Amino acid sequence: MAREQIGQLGWGDRAVSERRQQRRDRLARIGALLDWQPFERLLADLHPSRRGEPSYPPLMMFKVLLLQRWYQLSDPEMEEALYDRLSFQRFAGLALADDTPDHSTIFRFRDQLTRRGPMGALLEELVRQLDASGAILKQGTLIDATIVQSAARRPRMGEPKVSPTDPDARFGTNNERGRFSFGYKVHAAVDQGSGLVRTVRTTPANIQEVALAGELVQGDEQAVYADRGYDARWLHDALAARGIANGIMRRNRTNRRLSPAEVARNHALSLRRRSVEKLFGTLKRSYRFSRMPYFNLARNATAVALACFAFNLRRWHAIATG
Repeated sequence: MAREQIGQLGWGDRAVSERRQQRRDRLARIGALLDWQPFERLLADLHPSRRGEPSYPPLMMFKVLLLQRWYQLSDPEMEEALYDRLSFQRFAGLALADDTPDHSTIFRFRDQLTRRGPMGALLEELVRQLDASGAILKQGTLIDATIVQSAARRPRMGEPKVSPTDPDARFGTNNERGRFSFGYKVHAAVDQGSGLVRTVRTTPANIQEVALAGELVQGDEQAVYADRGYDARWLHDALAARGIANGIMRRNRTNRRLSPAEVARNHALSLRRRSVEKLFGTLKRSYRFSRMPYFNLARNATAVALACFAFNLRRWHAIATG
């Protein structure tokens, strides 16, 4: 498929570039952190344009999705912002004379990103580059999960527990009070010290946290920290077998109450786990994940992974600039 030719600089672009050298351009500095070629290869098969039309470069479109997540813009809002804002155009690799994608092209690209499934590989490549840079400390991995409500209406008492609007959403809980929410559960592994996301998974809300623990443990960390929901014998044994220090909080059981020493240990561990709570707070406050944006698991999983990609890039920039 033919590609749109973008990024050919004219005299206006050179003038803008000279002006930008005199002031701080955070987006340019974020963009310079990455080697974008591996991402370009992973995205090479995506074609967001209508049949027969030249396609925008997939890497450019992926950068547009990052801008959209950072600035909390809908597809129509992103179309307007990309047309108007020079910093957005330069981050995406567009010259002043280039056409910019419309909202339907942005939607189609995100849909292809979901259907063809490279979002997981894109996040893995970012984590690989973070690791190579030394940004990931590996002192410990903080694992946790949070429920994000469905965009659909919660089924009422007496109604079927599966929503016809969002059939993948389920009732679930991940708090000690046992209050149920309707939606999805985001499971994350966060690097202790740096606060960077190493792995993320999205499931219906009825999936227990501990069921995903094996996918969240990285294997190269010194310790794993988790709350009471991960207090399972198989996980304790798995960490011991791999020589990973066990920072899982203990819970009371029917036949055994926690000792004062175990209560004190739980309190100390809870203080170490705060970084993962900061991630969830940022996703819900700054990235609009108080509710899921879509009505099925696949699209929501892509949206969560994209948000974590965007989160990691901003976090990396903060670390790099001190």
